[in-house]
Amino acid sequence: MPNNVYIYIFGMALVTYLIRALPLTLIRSEIKNRFIRSFLYYVPYVTLAVMTFPAIIEATQTPIAGLAALVVAVVMAWLGQGLFPVAIMSSVTVFVLELFLM
Repeated sequence: MPNNVYIYIFGMALVTYLIRALPLTLIRSEIKNRFIRSFLYYVPYVTLAVMTFPAIIEATQTPIAGLAALVVAVVMAWLGQGLFPVAIMSSVTVFVLELFLM
């Protein structure tokens, strides 16, 4: 197995390019299937959630504080609060819980 870093970079670039170029070349007409359109609409949100959720739990000293901050953020966002108040209250939740749990 070669240890040439340029082979790995070329392979990564090729795969990244193919993932982006193949849909453009293979699908030329508008997608009319409702299921596929819905699937493609939600893919970015799901990807962001899958990357963010573990980080929320593991970024704190205790997973309970991270989970509590997540619950606070979801409830506040559900009630229509903006990004800044949600972020502040989540941070305060983590700070207070880690103060008492440690």
